[in-house]
Amino acid sequence: MGKLKQPTLEQTLLFTTMILALVLSGLNPEEHFTWALEVSWVFVGLPIIYLTRRSFPLTRLLYYLLAFHALVLILGGYYTYEKVPLGLWVRDLLELSRNHYDRLGHFVQGFVPAILAREIFIRKSPLKSGGWLFLCTTCACLSFSAFFEMIEWWVSLVFDDQATAFLGTQGDVWDTQWDMFLCLVGAIISQLLFAKLHHRQLSMLEGKI
Repeated sequence: MGKLKQPTLEQTLLFTTMILALVLSGLNPEEHFTWALEVSWVFVGLPIIYLTRRSFPLTRLLYYLLAFHALVLILGGYYTYEKVPLGLWVRDLLELSRNHYDRLGHFVQGFVPAILAREIFIRKSPLKSGGWLFLCTTCACLSFSAFFEMIEWWVSLVFDDQATAFLGTQGDVWDTQWDMFLCLVGAIISQLLFAKLHHRQLSMLEGKI
């Protein structure tokens, strides 16, 4: 099986945009410690995706979803999730008790990785389509969400008050449960919304590699 010619101009622009956003966000963030924790996933994921662009190219849909997820993380890292202006505006508009930008972040934590997990399952496992693929993808996202909550717990144990902005509970005793629930909802909606498009793009990708 041959290799897909990479990167395309479109992919180069996406990578460049992510790098630029990451660099700019690190110049003067609200809290450098929180910024480093929040964008660490981008620091890890971006090089992996770039280095595997020839050996394991992704679908166009997934590249854009991953870029969107990276921007959500970078914005949250720059302001801290409690202070993101978009979330504050929605809070004031709807007279909410807190900034819900972190809720969006955890919804996206299921919405985007669902397509990533789905793509890996379809291309690297016997799972192709149907209920088992849907279930395994959903479980993978929910498992990662639970693991992320444990990471937040471990960080809070090690760094104590320094990790307050990273935890982002904003006084909500059910914050952990909300985070995992919204990740679950995001994973389910993403699969229902993108399954057909994803299969088409996977078929196109297979014809090129």
